[in-house]
Amino acid sequence: MIDYQTLTFDYTRCREQNEQGEHADACVHPVVVVGAGPVGLATAIDLAQQNLPVVLVDDDCTLSTGSRAICFSKRSLDIFDRLGCGERMVEKGVSWNVGKVFRKDELVYTFNLLPESGHHRPAFVNLQQYYVEGFLLERAQALPNLEIRWKSKVTGIAQRNDDNAAEPLVTLEIETPDGPYALRARYVVAADGSRSPVRKLMGLDSHGRTFKDRFLIADVKMEADFPTERWFWFDPPFHPNQSVLLHRQPDNVWRIDFQLGWDADPVLEKTPERVIPRVRALLGPDVKFELEWVSIYTFSCLRMDSFRHGNVLFAGDSAHLVSPFGARGANSGFQDGENLAWKLAMVLEGRAPDALLDTYASEREFAADENLRNSTRSTDFITPKSAVSRVFRDAVLTLAREHAFARQLVNSGRLSVPAVLHESALNTADEDVFAGQMVPGASCADAPLADAQGREQWLLAQLGNRFTALVFCRAGAALASGTRAALDALAGGPVPMHFVAVLEGEGAAPAGLPSGTAVLRDTNGLAAQRYDARDGACYLIRPDQHVCARWRQADAPRVERALKRALCVAGTA
Repeated sequence: MIDYQTLTFDYTRCREQNEQGEHADACVHPVVVVGAGPVGLATAIDLAQQNLPVVLVDDDCTLSTGSRAICFSKRSLDIFDRLGCGERMVEKGVSWNVGKVFRKDELVYTFNLLPESGHHRPAFVNLQQYYVEGFLLERAQALPNLEIRWKSKVTGIAQRNDDNAAEPLVTLEIETPDGPYALRARYVVAADGSRSPVRKLMGLDSHGRTFKDRFLIADVKMEADFPTERWFWFDPPFHPNQSVLLHRQPDNVWRIDFQLGWDADPVLEKTPERVIPRVRALLGPDVKFELEWVSIYTFSCLRMDSFRHGNVLFAGDSAHLVSPFGARGANSGFQDGENLAWKLAMVLEGRAPDALLDTYASEREFAADENLRNSTRSTDFITPKSAVSRVFRDAVLTLAREHAFARQLVNSGRLSVPAVLHESALNTADEDVFAGQMVPGASCADAPLADAQGREQWLLAQLGNRFTALVFCRAGAALASGTRAALDALAGGPVPMHFVAVLEGEGAAPAGLPSGTAVLRDTNGLAAQRYDARDGACYLIRPDQHVCARWRQADAPRVERALKRALCVAGTA
């Protein structure tokens, strides 16, 4: 069994002689990703699955230590499925949907983040970051067009303002144990963490708010009878006037976060003499446990003014940083990566203009602002900084025991959900009336389906990572002429298109569906319900599985305009 906590990787000297000396200009990579943390790995895999050659560089040669990011949302699991490693994450991880909020030793209320059935993945999986990195790395190593270079530290960066695509636009100076060399690329993705060396080398800053509080993380290995739920205490008797968060992880490891206050000594509080009594007070005198990892953290809510600077694009913590309450850090970073990967592929393949990359910045800046807003509100509720704020919080907690309206005000970390990109320039506004949440800009909902042999399938797995036309049909009925013309227009359009037909009822699929259409049956009616779909409804889905347009009855001119808009092609305003 692989020990992901201590795994290291051999540094291999760069064998590309044309990247050194007088032949340096001969090698220009389409994309270089800086940073082999979770977001950098996921982005590099996504790019490679878009058939782009990718170089991934990192200044280390190990996986992360300690649990760090542990809560991975349903949306992240959907992304991992598309990247080819979702099943491993779920098999190893601890799945959960239910959370409980306590005040002192009294249960205030319970919540369920996924109360309905018919979803392939749970609301969240808890999994130590070193496992996530390890599974992503093994997937990355299986891709022949993805090269990983360890012990490769970025020490310099320069851009050329050159419109000639044949010329290198970004040059990275790389320091290795064998000496320096220049690495050249059309585009660079900086996923190099909150202290981003790339950001510093470019003289760029992040702006926002730093919170004056300290928290202790203790990874505790023990046999315990706590249920697999998220438990959060306000002012518990075992840690008065502060807050505590408890999560279960794999391997009988439990993550406990203790609020300490700003005046706590970060060096002293990490010592076993301070940590063990805190853990013992929570667990009781008879529970045997051992400490696996301890850390003290403070946090900020920050973001860069712009996530794009020429041909350098920032993703994950290098672009935005949030408090840990709500699991918005890594989860939003994965959404950055999936948003960026398909757009880089379209631009590099000449299927879309460079302006498409500006929408990466605008969409993910919008999402970052939403995450920062929610993260700040969570932190203010958990750590009130004035007497008035504390009185308000305690009153809300008292009311929440009996009144549903007050539970909406309790904020122990509003948990991560994907942003709905309402204002994206890539959306086509509804011309027809729809109900439900699958508006243009929303990430697609999953639903159970069945294939021709009656085997269970899942809708998101059918969408893949290409533009997809999702059409709802009645079995045995004919396609409307407008729908058929629309699908034919997409099939002959400027980008490779995937087609999925979801059938209602028994009988054959309609004639006239494009060749290669995946035909599935909506056995429970949940797909039609979640997409408010009747016979003839058609959705245009982006490669990152976001809705960009929908129609009750499609026609060729409308779908062609919508596809051009989704590619940021001029003349579709």
